[in-house]
Amino acid sequence: MAEIESAGGLRVKSATGRWVLLTTVLGSSMAMLDSTVVNVALPRIGKDLDADLAGLQWTVNAYMLTLAGLILLGGALGDRYGRRKVFVIGVVWFAVASLLCGLAPNATVLIAARALQGIGGALLTPGSLALIQASFHPDDRARAVGLWSGLGGIGAAIGPFLGGWLVDGPGWRWAFLINVPLAALCVPVALRHVPESKDPQAHGRFDVLGAALAAVALALVTYALIEAPEQGASAVVIGCAVVGVLVAGAFLYVERTRAEPMMPLTLFASRQFSAINVVTLCVYAAFAGFFFLAALQLQVVSGYSALQAGTAMLPTTALMLFLSARSGELAQRIGPRIPLTVGPLLCAAGMLLMLRVGERPSYVADVLPAVVVLGMGMVTLVAPLTATVLASVDAGRAGLASGINNAAARAAGLIAVAALPLLAGMGPDAYRSAAEFGATFRRAMPLCAGVLVLGALIAFVAVRNPKGGVPEGECRTHCGVAAPPLEPDHTDRTEHGEAADRGERPGLS
Repeated sequence: MAEIESAGGLRVKSATGRWVLLTTVLGSSMAMLDSTVVNVALPRIGKDLDADLAGLQWTVNAYMLTLAGLILLGGALGDRYGRRKVFVIGVVWFAVASLLCGLAPNATVLIAARALQGIGGALLTPGSLALIQASFHPDDRARAVGLWSGLGGIGAAIGPFLGGWLVDGPGWRWAFLINVPLAALCVPVALRHVPESKDPQAHGRFDVLGAALAAVALALVTYALIEAPEQGASAVVIGCAVVGVLVAGAFLYVERTRAEPMMPLTLFASRQFSAINVVTLCVYAAFAGFFFLAALQLQVVSGYSALQAGTAMLPTTALMLFLSARSGELAQRIGPRIPLTVGPLLCAAGMLLMLRVGERPSYVADVLPAVVVLGMGMVTLVAPLTATVLASVDAGRAGLASGINNAAARAAGLIAVAALPLLAGMGPDAYRSAAEFGATFRRAMPLCAGVLVLGALIAFVAVRNPKGGVPEGECRTHCGVAAPPLEPDHTDRTEHGEAADRGERPGLS
């Protein structure tokens, strides 16, 4: 990690150190809560705003689209202009967009506001961990990150419960409006107590063209997949799909020819890095599709309330909260190949067990076994996955590699939410009928399981155990469900605070 203007010297036990932790936890919790709450609220949103299934897909995907396309650029902005400044802008932006979501009179406004939310998320998400890395003394940095991760894990655990309670109580709009008071507390604390830091080595122009091409490509392909069930093979659908693929090709060309691209393709010369990213695509595509459809299945078909549906998924988060550290330690001892093979297979088994969940299911006999097996699979694979990303590149590029892996996972989730209803044969009004949605859900779960099996096979064939083992990542206490956790650069500093390695910085050109 490169030199910062204010050398990190805070201690965890100091008053300022505790304020910094509070600020970063509040900021990251806003984005984390949003990723767990919205799926639970979808049936009520559809009913109140008279939205079809495509509207619900866009409610999820508009956020993921801008977040996936801009998250690498968001980290680079913090390095250049100040991590605290960009973090605060992201929190304010996210809160304003959340307010617009909560006040949205129709689905169109809600989708637009969700896209704005994703921009805010791309600014605040990389900044949360970066502020900790830049602010704390090296001797206290690991402890600070552990506290941040643990508190974030607790927030993720209560997210589905809180979301369900809000949807059933005050209403789904409060699932968004709750971000406003969180931001009102976070911003003043950040401005008063968090030291500013930036990277004086960041220079050149931002790779805005690369970010724009990535976002446009994802948007066009997503539009084609979402609209295909209703419009069929129309000229608009086919045209968007073809142009989206061409724009994706243009993105790869730009990234290959720029001096310092947002996503250096040279990283993929590493077979291990390429393999682990393909596994990431498979795993997080299946996760996104599952959590999108399972929240609807439990409410539309099984008759659960939003609170019951949110609470039903708690075992997966709880297992990750308590067992992620042990999973990381196991991968350090035996290498990542076996965990990355067994983990997706366990997740696939959990999703197939969800086929037992129909009308009036028994939670203990039907739902709980599925989410426990799924949670054990997630515990097994997520911590080794993020650690293996770090082990596959030079230390000076660890933060960049992690950012690419995180963005890839979010892009995979975006495409999965768009494609899965099409592949399962869900019509525009499928979620309004318990019988129709239940039938298509039973077709969708084997598709998710199949993608996970593919990921397991790729891991078994292509992932190798590094000779020196895998390093310990930040995924010590809680690992993200929506995407792998972002990791900082793991570069040793000199006594003057200068980085020993001047690796490429993401998002600059």
